[in-house]
Amino acid sequence: MNEQREYIFEMPIKVRDYEVDSQGIVNNANYLHYLEHTRHEFCEKMGFTFRDMQQQGIDPVVSRIEIEYHTPLRLGQTMISKLYLERRGARFLFHQDIFTTDGRLAVSALVTVVSIEHGRLSRGDAIAKAFNLQ
Repeated sequence: MNEQREYIFEMPIKVRDYEVDSQGIVNNANYLHYLEHTRHEFCEKMGFTFRDMQQQGIDPVVSRIEIEYHTPLRLGQTMISKLYLERRGARFLFHQDIFTTDGRLAVSALVTVVSIEHGRLSRGDAIAKAFNLQ
């Protein structure tokens, strides 16, 4: 998952004390929170927040996450969380990487999201339009 990428969004995140385990490294489950937070901030930047989606009867739902851990993060470190997005049919693929500030890859992930509209699986055309995808 670590080929050259053209990221469309990035943000810094700082490791907080309650996110580390007894070894002083970030607990693996917290990376899912970092990835989700990055996707939510991306949606806000694009002008299509989760609140906006819900008001339109749209619920983006994670259907699959593939994650690979490379370099552990530690208390007080700041990471850079980056993503790019593609659409494959009714699926939205968030390619997400988290880097240390010195450029080492900490985590790479592929997050698959589908769109539920008014209680039914949809192609996600409203999401695609908001994110300038075909």
